[in-house]
Amino acid sequence: MNYYMPTRLFTGDDCISQHSDALRALGDSCIIITDRIAAKASGALDDVCAALDSCAIAHVAWDGVSENPPVSACIEAGRLAAERGATFVLGIGGGSSLDAAKAISVFAANPDLDEAGFYALAWDRSPLPIALVGTTAGTGSEVTKVSVLTDAAHRKHSIHDDRLYATVAFGDSRHTHSCPASVTLSCGVDIIAHATESYFSHKADEVSRAFAVRAIRLSSAPLAAAAAGEELDVEQRRALYEASILGGLAINTTGTCFPHNVGYYLTENYSVPHGFASAIFLPAMLTRVRDYDAPYAAAFYDEIGSDEETFVRLIEGCLPKRDIAMTDDEVVAALPRWENNGSVKNTRAAISVEAIHEILLSLFVR
Repeated sequence: MNYYMPTRLFTGDDCISQHSDALRALGDSCIIITDRIAAKASGALDDVCAALDSCAIAHVAWDGVSENPPVSACIEAGRLAAERGATFVLGIGGGSSLDAAKAISVFAANPDLDEAGFYALAWDRSPLPIALVGTTAGTGSEVTKVSVLTDAAHRKHSIHDDRLYATVAFGDSRHTHSCPASVTLSCGVDIIAHATESYFSHKADEVSRAFAVRAIRLSSAPLAAAAAGEELDVEQRRALYEASILGGLAINTTGTCFPHNVGYYLTENYSVPHGFASAIFLPAMLTRVRDYDAPYAAAFYDEIGSDEETFVRLIEGCLPKRDIAMTDDEVVAALPRWENNGSVKNTRAAISVEAIHEILLSLFVR
Protein backbone atom coordinates (compact mmCIF):
# COMPACT_ATOMS: atom_id res chain seq x y z
CA MET A 1 0.00 0.00 0.00
CA ASN A 2 1.89 3.01 -1.32
CA TYR A 3 0.24 6.39 -1.54
CA TYR A 4 1.27 9.99 -2.08
CA MET A 5 -1.01 12.98 -2.64
CA PRO A 6 0.31 16.21 -1.10
CA THR A 7 -2.58 18.50 -2.10
CA ARG A 8 -4.44 20.16 0.78
CA LEU A 9 -8.09 19.44 -0.06
CA PHE A 10 -11.09 21.35 1.29
CA THR A 11 -14.64 20.32 0.40
CA GLY A 12 -18.14 21.35 1.45
CA ASP A 13 -20.40 24.36 1.19
CA ASP A 14 -18.51 27.69 1.26
CA CYS A 15 -15.18 25.90 1.59
CA ILE A 16 -13.45 28.64 -0.45
CA SER A 17 -14.44 31.48 1.85
CA GLN A 18 -13.94 29.38 4.97
CA HIS A 19 -10.39 28.42 4.01
CA SER A 20 -9.25 31.48 2.06
CA ASP A 21 -6.16 31.73 4.26
CA ALA A 22 -4.76 28.79 2.29
CA LEU A 23 -4.65 31.12 -0.73
CA ARG A 24 -2.89 33.89 1.15
CA ALA A 25 0.00 31.52 1.79
CA LEU A 26 0.60 31.19 -1.99
CA GLY A 27 1.51 34.82 -2.60
CA ASP A 28 0.06 38.24 -3.30
CA SER A 29 -0.79 37.95 -7.00
CA CYS A 30 -2.38 35.26 -9.13
CA ILE A 31 -3.68 34.52 -12.58
CA ILE A 32 -7.11 32.87 -12.69
CA ILE A 33 -7.50 30.25 -15.43
CA THR A 34 -11.08 29.65 -16.59
CA ASP A 35 -13.31 29.03 -19.54
CA ARG A 36 -15.61 31.76 -20.84
CA ILE A 37 -18.91 30.51 -19.42
CA ALA A 38 -18.97 27.73 -16.83
CA ALA A 39 -16.77 29.31 -14.16
CA LYS A 40 -19.04 32.35 -14.01
CA ALA A 41 -22.32 30.44 -14.37
CA SER A 42 -21.40 28.06 -11.55
CA GLY A 43 -20.74 30.86 -9.08
CA ALA A 44 -17.20 29.62 -8.53
CA LEU A 45 -15.54 32.64 -10.16
CA ASP A 46 -17.42 35.06 -7.92
CA ASP A 47 -16.57 32.99 -4.84
CA VAL A 48 -12.89 32.87 -5.78
CA CYS A 49 -12.66 36.60 -6.51
CA ALA A 50 -14.33 37.40 -3.18
CA ALA A 51 -11.86 35.17 -1.35
CA LEU A 52 -8.88 36.71 -3.16
CA ASP A 53 -10.11 40.22 -2.41
CA SER A 54 -10.55 39.35 1.26
CA CYS A 55 -6.91 38.27 1.34
CA ALA A 56 -5.72 41.35 -0.61
CA ILE A 57 -4.42 39.12 -3.41
CA ALA A 58 -4.23 40.86 -6.78
CA HIS A 59 -5.69 38.82 -9.61
CA VAL A 60 -6.20 38.83 -13.34
CA ALA A 61 -8.39 36.33 -15.22
CA TRP A 62 -7.50 34.50 -18.43
CA ASP A 63 -10.59 32.84 -19.87
CA GLY A 64 -9.09 31.22 -22.95
CA VAL A 65 -9.51 27.60 -21.88
CA SER A 66 -11.31 25.43 -24.41
CA GLU A 67 -12.26 21.79 -24.24
CA ASN A 68 -9.17 19.60 -24.75
CA PRO A 69 -6.89 22.64 -24.30
CA PRO A 70 -3.95 22.98 -26.67
CA VAL A 71 -0.43 23.40 -25.36
CA SER A 72 -0.10 26.58 -27.44
CA ALA A 73 -2.84 28.30 -25.43
CA CYS A 74 -1.13 27.30 -22.18
CA ILE A 75 2.13 28.80 -23.42
CA GLU A 76 0.30 32.07 -24.14
CA ALA A 77 -1.30 32.17 -20.70
CA GLY A 78 1.95 31.22 -18.99
CA ARG A 79 3.74 34.14 -20.59
CA LEU A 80 0.93 36.46 -19.53
CA ALA A 81 1.27 35.20 -15.97
CA ALA A 82 5.01 35.84 -16.06
CA GLU A 83 4.50 39.36 -17.45
CA ARG A 84 1.96 40.14 -14.70
CA GLY A 85 4.26 38.85 -11.98
CA ALA A 86 1.82 36.21 -10.77
CA THR A 87 3.06 34.28 -7.75
CA PHE A 88 0.59 31.43 -8.24
CA VAL A 89 -1.93 30.01 -10.71
CA LEU A 90 -5.57 29.37 -9.79
CA GLY A 91 -7.65 27.14 -12.06
CA ILE A 92 -11.46 27.08 -11.99
CA GLY A 93 -13.52 24.56 -13.91
CA GLY A 94 -13.66 20.98 -15.07
CA GLY A 95 -10.76 18.86 -16.20
CA SER A 96 -9.82 21.10 -19.13
CA SER A 97 -9.38 24.22 -16.99
CA LEU A 98 -7.66 22.41 -14.15
CA ASP A 99 -5.26 20.56 -16.45
CA ALA A 100 -4.54 23.79 -18.30
CA ALA A 101 -3.81 25.58 -15.02
CA LYS A 102 -1.23 22.93 -14.15
CA ALA A 103 0.52 23.39 -17.47
CA ILE A 104 0.30 27.17 -17.26
CA SER A 105 2.07 27.06 -13.91
CA VAL A 106 4.99 25.42 -15.74
CA PHE A 107 5.09 27.98 -18.56
CA ALA A 108 4.71 30.89 -16.13
CA ALA A 109 7.90 29.79 -14.40
CA ASN A 110 9.59 28.91 -17.71
CA PRO A 111 8.27 31.44 -20.26
CA ASP A 112 10.80 30.40 -22.91
CA LEU A 113 9.82 26.73 -22.74
CA ASP A 114 8.36 25.19 -25.91
CA GLU A 115 6.01 22.25 -26.39
CA ALA A 116 8.78 19.69 -26.80
CA GLY A 117 10.48 20.83 -23.61
CA PHE A 118 7.18 20.72 -21.77
CA TYR A 119 6.46 17.10 -22.70
CA ALA A 120 10.09 16.14 -22.00
CA LEU A 121 9.71 17.60 -18.47
CA ALA A 122 12.77 19.73 -19.23
CA TRP A 123 11.74 22.50 -16.85
CA ASP A 124 14.61 24.64 -15.57
CA ARG A 125 12.46 26.14 -12.83
CA SER A 126 9.74 24.58 -10.71
CA PRO A 127 6.17 25.47 -11.66
CA LEU A 128 4.40 28.24 -9.79
CA PRO A 129 2.22 27.05 -6.90
CA ILE A 130 -1.22 25.87 -8.03
CA ALA A 131 -4.68 26.26 -6.52
CA LEU A 132 -7.65 24.46 -8.09
CA VAL A 133 -11.42 24.87 -7.81
CA GLY A 134 -13.59 22.14 -9.33
CA THR A 135 -16.91 22.86 -11.04
CA THR A 136 -17.70 19.44 -12.53
CA ALA A 137 -17.97 15.96 -11.06
CA GLY A 138 -15.80 13.78 -13.22
CA THR A 139 -12.10 14.22 -13.75
CA GLY A 140 -10.75 14.35 -10.21
CA SER A 141 -7.98 16.56 -11.57
CA GLU A 142 -8.07 18.53 -8.32
CA VAL A 143 -6.08 15.77 -6.61
CA THR A 144 -3.87 14.33 -9.36
CA LYS A 145 -0.45 15.11 -10.76
CA VAL A 146 -1.74 14.70 -14.31
CA SER A 147 -2.28 17.24 -17.08
CA VAL A 148 -3.90 16.16 -20.35
CA LEU A 149 -3.39 18.57 -23.24
CA THR A 150 -3.62 18.58 -27.03
CA ASP A 151 -0.36 18.96 -28.91
CA ALA A 152 0.39 20.81 -32.15
CA ALA A 153 -0.53 17.69 -34.14
CA HIS A 154 -3.97 17.69 -32.46
CA ARG A 155 -3.14 14.57 -30.43
CA LYS A 156 -4.05 14.29 -26.75
CA HIS A 157 -1.24 13.39 -24.37
CA SER A 158 -1.00 13.19 -20.61
CA ILE A 159 2.00 14.06 -18.50
CA HIS A 160 2.51 12.94 -14.94
CA ASP A 161 4.80 14.78 -12.57
CA ASP A 162 4.77 15.40 -8.81
CA ARG A 163 5.40 19.09 -9.47
CA LEU A 164 1.90 19.35 -10.98
CA TYR A 165 0.07 18.62 -7.74
CA ALA A 166 -1.97 21.57 -6.54
CA THR A 167 -0.88 23.05 -3.25
CA VAL A 168 -4.53 23.51 -2.34
CA ALA A 169 -7.82 22.44 -3.94
CA PHE A 170 -11.41 23.39 -3.17
CA GLY A 171 -14.51 21.37 -3.95
CA ASP A 172 -17.90 22.93 -3.26
CA SER A 173 -20.38 20.60 -4.97
CA ARG A 174 -22.87 23.46 -5.35
CA HIS A 175 -20.65 24.68 -8.17
CA THR A 176 -21.64 21.58 -10.16
CA HIS A 177 -25.38 22.37 -10.06
CA SER A 178 -25.23 24.51 -13.20
CA CYS A 179 -23.82 21.69 -15.34
CA PRO A 180 -26.11 20.78 -18.25
CA ALA A 181 -27.43 17.22 -18.29
CA SER A 182 -25.02 16.17 -21.05
CA VAL A 183 -22.03 17.43 -19.05
CA THR A 184 -23.27 15.73 -15.89
CA LEU A 185 -23.50 12.43 -17.77
CA SER A 186 -20.20 12.73 -19.62
CA CYS A 187 -18.32 13.74 -16.49
CA GLY A 188 -20.20 11.23 -14.37
CA VAL A 189 -19.40 8.29 -16.58
CA ASP A 190 -15.77 9.46 -16.49
CA ILE A 191 -15.90 8.73 -12.75
CA ILE A 192 -16.95 5.17 -13.58
CA ALA A 193 -14.16 4.92 -16.15
CA HIS A 194 -11.51 6.16 -13.72
CA ALA A 195 -12.62 3.86 -10.94
CA THR A 196 -13.08 0.77 -13.12
CA GLU A 197 -9.84 1.22 -15.01
CA SER A 198 -7.99 1.85 -11.77
CA TYR A 199 -9.36 -1.35 -10.22
CA PHE A 200 -8.23 -3.35 -13.25
CA SER A 201 -4.81 -1.72 -13.49
CA HIS A 202 -1.72 -3.83 -12.90
CA LYS A 203 -0.69 -1.10 -10.43
CA ALA A 204 -3.81 -1.39 -8.27
CA ASP A 205 -3.36 -1.97 -4.55
CA GLU A 206 -5.55 -2.01 -1.45
CA VAL A 207 -5.67 1.77 -1.20
CA SER A 208 -6.49 2.47 -4.84
CA ARG A 209 -9.10 -0.30 -4.94
CA ALA A 210 -10.82 1.14 -1.86
CA PHE A 211 -11.06 4.54 -3.54
CA ALA A 212 -12.29 2.97 -6.78
CA VAL A 213 -15.01 0.89 -5.16
CA ARG A 214 -16.31 3.78 -3.07
CA ALA A 215 -16.38 6.01 -6.17
CA ILE A 216 -18.54 3.52 -8.05
CA ARG A 217 -20.87 2.91 -5.12
CA LEU A 218 -21.40 6.66 -4.61
CA SER A 219 -21.89 7.54 -8.27
CA SER A 220 -24.02 4.67 -9.56
CA ALA A 221 -27.44 5.78 -8.28
CA PRO A 222 -27.07 9.48 -9.22
CA LEU A 223 -25.80 8.48 -12.65
CA ALA A 224 -28.70 6.13 -13.22
CA ALA A 225 -31.07 8.96 -12.27
CA ALA A 226 -29.33 11.40 -14.59
CA ALA A 227 -29.42 8.87 -17.43
CA ALA A 228 -33.18 8.55 -16.87
CA GLY A 229 -33.54 12.30 -17.36
CA GLU A 230 -34.13 13.14 -13.70
CA GLU A 231 -33.03 16.44 -12.19
CA LEU A 232 -30.41 15.67 -9.54
CA ASP A 233 -30.89 17.04 -6.04
CA VAL A 234 -28.29 18.50 -3.69
CA GLU A 235 -27.36 15.17 -2.12
CA GLN A 236 -26.99 13.44 -5.47
CA ARG A 237 -24.75 16.24 -6.73
CA ARG A 238 -22.68 16.00 -3.56
CA ALA A 239 -22.33 12.24 -3.96
CA LEU A 240 -21.15 12.62 -7.56
CA TYR A 241 -18.59 15.22 -6.59
CA GLU A 242 -17.21 13.09 -3.77
CA ALA A 243 -17.05 10.14 -6.16
CA SER A 244 -15.14 12.29 -8.65
CA ILE A 245 -12.50 13.08 -6.03
CA LEU A 246 -12.26 9.42 -5.03
CA GLY A 247 -11.84 8.43 -8.67
CA GLY A 248 -9.01 10.94 -8.96
CA LEU A 249 -7.38 9.51 -5.84
CA ALA A 250 -7.65 6.03 -7.37
CA ILE A 251 -5.96 6.87 -10.69
CA ASN A 252 -3.40 8.91 -8.78
CA THR A 253 -1.75 5.58 -7.91
CA THR A 254 -2.64 3.45 -10.90
CA GLY A 255 -3.12 5.65 -13.93
CA THR A 256 -5.77 4.65 -16.45
CA CYS A 257 -6.06 1.70 -18.84
CA PHE A 258 -6.74 1.30 -22.53
CA PRO A 259 -10.29 2.78 -22.62
CA HIS A 260 -8.95 6.22 -21.80
CA ASN A 261 -6.17 6.17 -24.36
CA VAL A 262 -8.26 4.68 -27.15
CA GLY A 263 -10.97 7.16 -26.18
CA TYR A 264 -8.58 10.00 -27.00
CA TYR A 265 -8.86 8.92 -30.65
CA LEU A 266 -12.63 9.45 -30.61
CA THR A 267 -12.24 12.87 -29.03
CA GLU A 268 -9.59 13.98 -31.50
CA ASN A 269 -11.30 12.73 -34.64
CA TYR A 270 -15.01 12.69 -33.83
CA SER A 271 -15.34 15.37 -31.10
CA VAL A 272 -16.74 12.87 -28.62
CA PRO A 273 -16.61 14.36 -25.09
CA HIS A 274 -13.87 12.76 -23.03
CA GLY A 275 -16.02 10.88 -20.52
CA PHE A 276 -18.21 9.33 -23.17
CA ALA A 277 -15.18 8.51 -25.31
CA SER A 278 -13.55 6.53 -22.51
CA ALA A 279 -16.70 4.81 -21.29
CA ILE A 280 -17.60 3.48 -24.74
CA PHE A 281 -14.76 1.00 -24.34
CA LEU A 282 -15.50 -0.11 -20.77
CA PRO A 283 -17.85 -3.00 -21.69
CA ALA A 284 -15.18 -4.47 -23.98
CA MET A 285 -12.58 -4.09 -21.23
CA LEU A 286 -14.84 -5.77 -18.69
CA THR A 287 -15.30 -8.78 -20.97
CA ARG A 288 -11.57 -9.15 -21.40
CA VAL A 289 -10.61 -8.70 -17.76
CA ARG A 290 -13.19 -11.34 -16.81
CA ASP A 291 -11.68 -13.76 -19.33
CA TYR A 292 -8.18 -12.91 -18.09
CA ASP A 293 -8.85 -13.34 -14.33
CA ALA A 294 -12.40 -14.39 -13.49
CA PRO A 295 -11.90 -14.49 -9.68
CA TYR A 296 -10.49 -10.96 -9.66
CA ALA A 297 -13.41 -9.72 -11.78
CA ALA A 298 -15.88 -11.50 -9.50
CA ALA A 299 -14.34 -9.76 -6.49
CA PHE A 300 -14.86 -6.42 -8.23
CA TYR A 301 -18.58 -7.02 -8.74
CA ASP A 302 -18.94 -8.24 -5.16
CA GLU A 303 -17.30 -5.09 -3.86
CA ILE A 304 -19.35 -2.67 -5.95
CA GLY A 305 -22.56 -4.55 -5.17
CA SER A 306 -23.49 -5.33 -8.75
CA ASP A 307 -23.10 -7.94 -11.46
CA GLU A 308 -21.51 -7.49 -14.87
CA GLU A 309 -24.77 -7.24 -16.81
CA THR A 310 -26.25 -4.60 -14.50
CA PHE A 311 -23.02 -2.61 -14.40
CA VAL A 312 -22.67 -2.61 -18.19
CA ARG A 313 -26.30 -1.55 -18.49
CA LEU A 314 -25.57 1.42 -16.22
CA ILE A 315 -22.61 2.46 -18.36
CA GLU A 316 -24.42 2.08 -21.67
CA GLY A 317 -27.45 3.93 -20.33
CA CYS A 318 -25.28 7.00 -19.82
CA LEU A 319 -23.89 7.02 -23.35
CA PRO A 320 -25.37 9.01 -26.25
CA LYS A 321 -26.49 7.23 -29.39
CA ARG A 322 -23.43 5.99 -31.24
CA ASP A 323 -23.34 7.40 -34.78
CA ILE A 324 -19.64 7.07 -35.57
CA ALA A 325 -18.77 5.15 -38.72
CA MET A 326 -15.19 4.10 -39.46
CA THR A 327 -13.64 2.11 -42.24
CA ASP A 328 -11.30 -0.78 -41.63
CA ASP A 329 -8.54 1.16 -43.39
CA GLU A 330 -8.97 4.03 -40.95
CA VAL A 331 -8.80 1.69 -37.98
CA VAL A 332 -5.69 -0.04 -39.30
CA ALA A 333 -4.01 3.33 -39.87
CA ALA A 334 -4.64 4.30 -36.24
CA LEU A 335 -3.34 1.10 -34.66
CA PRO A 336 0.38 2.04 -34.47
CA ARG A 337 -0.39 4.67 -31.84
CA TRP A 338 -1.23 1.86 -29.39
CA GLU A 339 1.92 -0.18 -29.96
CA ASN A 340 3.81 -0.36 -26.65
CA ASN A 341 1.35 2.11 -25.14
CA GLY A 342 1.58 2.44 -21.37
CA SER A 343 -2.17 2.55 -20.78
CA VAL A 344 -2.69 -0.57 -22.88
CA LYS A 345 0.06 -2.40 -20.98
CA ASN A 346 -1.40 -1.20 -17.69
CA THR A 347 -4.66 -3.10 -18.26
CA ARG A 348 -5.09 -6.28 -16.23
CA ALA A 349 -6.07 -8.31 -19.28
CA ALA A 350 -4.61 -9.68 -22.48
CA ILE A 351 -5.00 -6.45 -24.44
CA SER A 352 -3.03 -6.19 -27.65
CA VAL A 353 -3.16 -3.98 -30.70
CA GLU A 354 -4.99 -6.83 -32.42
CA ALA A 355 -7.58 -6.80 -29.62
CA ILE A 356 -8.05 -3.04 -30.02
CA HIS A 357 -8.51 -3.61 -33.75
CA GLU A 358 -11.28 -6.12 -33.02
CA ILE A 359 -12.96 -3.78 -30.54
CA LEU A 360 -12.96 -0.85 -32.94
CA LEU A 361 -14.27 -3.04 -35.75
CA SER A 362 -17.12 -4.35 -33.62
CA LEU A 363 -18.14 -0.88 -32.43
CA PHE A 364 -17.68 1.37 -35.43
CA VAL A 365 -17.12 -0.45 -38.72
CA ARG A 366 -20.36 -1.24 -40.47
